[in-house]
Amino acid sequence: MVARLRRVIVKRPEDAFQSRDHIQKQWQELGYTREPDLPRAAAEHQQFVELMTRAGAEVLYLPVDDRTGLDSLYTHDPLMLTDRGAIIFQTGKAARRGEGPAFADAFKTWGIPILGTINGPATAEAGDMVWLDEDTLLVGRSFRTNAVGIERLSELLAPAGITVIPIELPYWNGPHDVLHLMSLISLVDEDLAVVYRRILPIPLFELLTIYRVQLIDVPEEEYATLGCNVLALSPRNVVIMKGNPVTRSRLEAAGCTVTEFDGSEICVPGSGGPTCLTRPLWRSDAG
Repeated sequence: MVARLRRVIVKRPEDAFQSRDHIQKQWQELGYTREPDLPRAAAEHQQFVELMTRAGAEVLYLPVDDRTGLDSLYTHDPLMLTDRGAIIFQTGKAARRGEGPAFADAFKTWGIPILGTINGPATAEAGDMVWLDEDTLLVGRSFRTNAVGIERLSELLAPAGITVIPIELPYWNGPHDVLHLMSLISLVDEDLAVVYRRILPIPLFELLTIYRVQLIDVPEEEYATLGCNVLALSPRNVVIMKGNPVTRSRLEAAGCTVTEFDGSEICVPGSGGPTCLTRPLWRSDAG
């Protein structure tokens, strides 16, 4: 989750949103808080990508795909990567279910192997998944990731010796809102995490205590502005959205280098922060 970002997949707003007509047809149905502005979104995304390339990451771009909609901007959710290949998900949000197949086709082009697929009655989204270490995966049981999905994921990961620990998430605002496990926690180093403690599940808090992970609390007023959604470019070198000054100061006090970007059009309307905009393919501190 926190090693140096070496290769990452994103999708340009021009390819996810496609046109203002597409945006106007979809934004309300998808639960966006308002209609995004496409030209501004494109400029913001370009600046965000430049932050990653300056940090040494190679960026791959998903192409336009008619099976996907506005939410395909958030490349993190439709799959997860393992050392043995990708696991393609059937998303809990029905409107996003074309994203997994679109990724699978892109992976064939890029030569990335696919380890397995979660489908049928099972649903899963990677926003519900946090690697506590290389052998331990926390998976939020949410409206987006169901019990069958967690069971299937456990089966796929067991041959690699990976333990999957389910974490029950609260009802929050109900099934029509998005509450992922990563809505509550962002790891920024192996022993440091940003959390929204108010709804942090007690078993998760206890696990973090056992693993001696220091917690940085996001204040109440900065949760809605995605203060808990923090992207690690490398250990304690992080990207956050502008408008979260308390979270930024607390990160810096913990020894982090913090870079801000404007996500007014690519983050705020769809409630997806910098981690949501990225699908890391390769992280490594070696070399």
